Amino acid sequence: MVTVGLATPIVTRTREGPAWIADGTIEDVAQIVTAADRLAYDFCTCSEHVGIPEAEIGRRGAAYWDPLATFSFLTARTANIRFVTWVLVLAYHHPLELAKRYGQLDAMSNDRLVLGVGVGTLREEFEMLGAPLDDRGPRGDDAIRAIKAVWGRREPEYRGSHYDIAGLVVEPHAARTDVPVWVGGRTRRSLRRAIELADGWTPFALSFDDVSAMLAWARALPAWERRARPLDVMVSAGFDPAGNPDRTRRTLDAVRGAGATHVAAAFDADSPAHYVEQMDAFARLTR
Repeated sequence: MVTVGLATPIVTRTREGPAWIADGTIEDVAQIVTAADRLAYDFCTCSEHVGIPEAEIGRRGAAYWDPLATFSFLTARTANIRFVTWVLVLAYHHPLELAKRYGQLDAMSNDRLVLGVGVGTLREEFEMLGAPLDDRGPRGDDAIRAIKAVWGRREPEYRGSHYDIAGLVVEPHAARTDVPVWVGGRTRRSLRRAIELADGWTPFALSFDDVSAMLAWARALPAWERRARPLDVMVSAGFDPAGNPDRTRRTLDAVRGAGATHVAAAFDADSPAHYVEQMDAFARLTR
């Protein structure tokens, strides 16, 4: 079974998107996400970049809304939908900072956060922020361990290869101590990181066949057998359920065939209201 969430429009966009996305407001986002909440979509997404070099805009997109600000607003407008940071760049933050700031969001939303994280690749952004780039893999691994250790603790303690946390009181903090962590990436290393340290893997820029092949490789790893829980795997896909229901069904079959457990769905639409209509058509088609 594949759980369906929303690849939230407007909050991430390229120059080539339709005008209603380029001009979208927080109220447009709220209209779409509250409809997703009402229609029982499992999650919505928001990605992180502080700034994008002009040369990268065509490949990465031109605008990224801040996940903490965006989800904090949406928390008050929704009841059940989960919030997936897809993804936070670990080297841009101290793990205790993430545990405090996003832990408070998690508590405010009644445990509805999924912490999607990645090690990052954009050198110019790393340099602009003064973040360490060359050791981002080992640093990211240690950051995930630290987040898992300190999440929801009033007096957090962790000692690792890159982070040393002790002697502080964190109030307020998350109400739970087991926030789901999903690792983003498109390499075997990102998948291994997810298997060894996290709860899920969110590949990007990979075909469904590539995802299937990588998961087949991963199932042969000893770390896969040692997992206490199955690995969540979230992919993204575009749909036009009202205009092309047959293709929608075929795409969902391909998602399942790839081994994904979750799909972040995007819809063809010419306005926020049309987007909601497509979400409703998808829900009626697939449930």
